Formats: sequence, structure tokens, C-alpha cells
Amino acid sequence: MSVKFAKEETPSIPVYIVEAGGFDDWSASQPASVTAWLKANGFAAALGEVCLVPDKTGMPEMAVVGYGKPAARARGRFHLAKAAAALPAGTYHIQSGLEGAALEEAALGWLLSGYQFTRYRQQKPNKLRLKVPEGIDAARVEAIAAGEVLTRDLINTPASDMGPQELEDAFLALAAEHGAKTQVVMGDDLLTQNLPMIHAVGRASDRAPRLLDMRWGDAGPTLTLVGKGVCFDTGGLNIKPGSSMGLMKKDMGGAATVMGLAHMIMTLGLKLRLRVLVPAVENAINGSAFRPQDILTSRKRLTVEVNNTDAEGRLVLADALALADEDVPDCLISMATLTGAARVAVGPDLAPYYTDDDSMAAILADSGAAVADPLWRMPFWDPYESMIEPGIADLDNAPAGGFAGSITAALFLRRFVDQTPRYAHFDIYGWQPNAAPARPKGGVGQGARAILESLPKVLDL
Repeated sequence: MSVKFAKEETPSIPVYIVEAGGFDDWSASQPASVTAWLKANGFAAALGEVCLVPDKTGMPEMAVVGYGKPAARARGRFHLAKAAAALPAGTYHIQSGLEGAALEEAALGWLLSGYQFTRYRQQKPNKLRLKVPEGIDAARVEAIAAGEVLTRDLINTPASDMGPQELEDAFLALAAEHGAKTQVVMGDDLLTQNLPMIHAVGRASDRAPRLLDMRWGDAGPTLTLVGKGVCFDTGGLNIKPGSSMGLMKKDMGGAATVMGLAHMIMTLGLKLRLRVLVPAVENAINGSAFRPQDILTSRKRLTVEVNNTDAEGRLVLADALALADEDVPDCLISMATLTGAARVAVGPDLAPYYTDDDSMAAILADSGAAVADPLWRMPFWDPYESMIEPGIADLDNAPAGGFAGSITAALFLRRFVDQTPRYAHFDIYGWQPNAAPARPKGGVGQGARAILESLPKVLDL
């Protein structure tokens, strides 16, 4: 679906966004008829409150939206998107009340509030349009919205229609759209190309595992994005219970998110050299499935004891990270729906991330706050390194005990990155469990907008 602003020449209804504390002053500046109408409707500028003011013919003359108090706004985001849901179909423009980052967030939220996943069911078309607010970069906001839509569509598509081949098709289409170069290593060629753990995880499926590789840009600093592309995760021989398998179509959420981010970067023409790596597999079950206590030898020659075949994401990421690290990019970022432990720690709304670089961590935190894409830094806690060392092999893919599961997974991945100067890992959820402003229930991008915002400082663009 397209997420675009309305054309400038389209007639539109002004939207006035009014804080609770400034409502009296704003109301006093309006015609008496407007003030009387607002008073008659009990409008007090509470957060999300909406009042349509009619003209003499009864048609909407303006929409007044309450922006509440700072304490109320701090408990959520995309508040204008929530208010917009109460407006009738039509085209609107923001007349006053917001500026800067708050205005950009409002515009983006409005665009994303129109998202619909229509592949399997027709829905009523969204007829709520917004003109470009004065003072924002429309092309940037539209690019971000389009990247988010790509991510959502990929995650929302069930594994029956989003296996490794279909993910490859989407990957190649994205590359073709932006003139990027691609390479795909598939099936047994993964062994000859020294990507053995990607092969091991995906070999039991009748849909061949593969590594997707995209390169774009010919000048500037280098950025590599690695996204977990497990198109469905049964848990392998350590099969998941039904209650845990129900959302596993979203286990390629890391891949979907880096692809959405790549779309933003390439659409905006950032002056950098981008590489995107996606190990695309299905963790299935048959006689060739990898087994508990198998020992795998990774691309990096580190050996891994498999103590749970349901901890497969870190295995496919490890080979992809080792490959990425050989290029020594200026910055390397991995994104994955990796652990339930991360959800227990921070819930579904926060994207936890790991990095040893305090400067990069601060930039990411500030960027997430600036663009309403909340992040939370987690520690690469060195004292837990011994937990991922089983003794019989170099590494354990699933330490016993269950403590610090997200941290030990991140530590595992860090073992495969030892040359790149800046590395960050995001353990995202990729799913909106309950509808929220600008985020319907279903697949959702996390961390991409924060990363995009951080790149000028991280890479000195």
C-alpha cells in the first residue's frame, strides 16, 4: 500500500492542536461562535480529544484536537494518529500547535495510521488524508513510512506465502527498485561457500536455506545490516508447544526490519555504502534436522554445541555476522526476533539493544527518543561469558538455567564480530500485540527509525 501525503491543491480542513494548559488563551483568540461551540461540547483539550467545528452550512470548518498535558503525552506516542481516528473522511492540514520533531512525529503517525494489510481480505479504503505540514521534509517522512509498510507487510504474511524463496523474491525486488547488486547462496552451496550453520538450521525444510546479500552505494562510510530471516520456527527437534508456535511467522522480523531500513536509506540517498545480509531459512523437522548435542563448526571455525534446536536464530546470524565482519565495515548492526527473555525484560514496546560503544549507545538512545522509536540499552555483561562455554565445544547455543537469556544470546553473537569498530545488536519483538495509535495489531518495525536518525552521527555523514 502507498503512504503519501495529499496533493497540495486538494481542499482541506484545518486542524488546530491545542495543549490543555494553553486552551483558554487559544480559545480567546477564536471567533465567539467557535468558542461557544467548543464550550457547548465540553471540549477541554484533553489528550486525544477531538471536536469538529461546523461552518454556517453545517460542514466542518475546523478540527480542534486536544494535546493534553506533558505528563499524559509522555505515556505514549503518535497522539495525533489516535485523534485522527475520530475524524470523518476527508483531507486535513495541520494549521497550528506543533513544530519540529513533534510535528514530524505527528505527520508520520498520521500516515502510518492508514496502514492496512489487505492481501487476504478486502478492507474499506482509508479516506483520511493529510497535506504536508509546513516545515517538515515530506520526502523523508514518506520514505520512512514506506519502509515501515514494507516491514509490516513482510511480517504479516504467513509462512505459507513467506518462505525463504518468497523472502528472497522481496529482497531482490527491493534491490532492483534501488539499483543494488545482489548475490544469493542457496542449498548445498552454503557448504561450499563456508556458511555451514545456515545450512544446518535450514536443511530439514523442503524450502532450501539461503543467504541473501545486497550491496548499494559506491562512496562514503560502510554500513552492514544483518537480519534474522527464520521464515518459520517450529523449534526443530526441540519442538515448540502450540502456544509458542502461533506467532512464528514473525521470526523473520529482523530481516523485515533491516529491509525496511534499507529502503529508507536508499530512498533518501544517504552517502554511504550499504550491505544487507539475510540468512533465510525455515527451522523444520525431518530426518535430516540438526539435533540436540550436535556440534557445528561455524564459518569462523568456532565450534558450537547445540543444546536446544529452538535457539537457531543465533546460529544463522553467527555465520552471517562472521561474513560481514570479514569486510570490516565502519558499523555493523544485527536485528533479530531472537529471545523471549528480551520480552520478559522490557515487554513488546521497547527494542533492547547491545553495544560496547558508549558513544554509539548514547547516539542511539537520543535518536530513539527524538523520533518516538523507543530503545533500551542492555549490557554485554562479560562475567556471563562463561555461561556460553559448554566445555566440549567453544560455544553453547542455549545455556542451561534460563538466566539472562537475551544477554547470553547477545554475547554469543559478539563472538563472531571482532574486527568491526562499531557493532550493535537489536533483540526486537517485531509485533504489536494490541492495537495502538499508528500501530494496528500485527507486524511492526522496531529500531529502524532510531537507527536511521543515528546514522549521520554514528558514521559522520
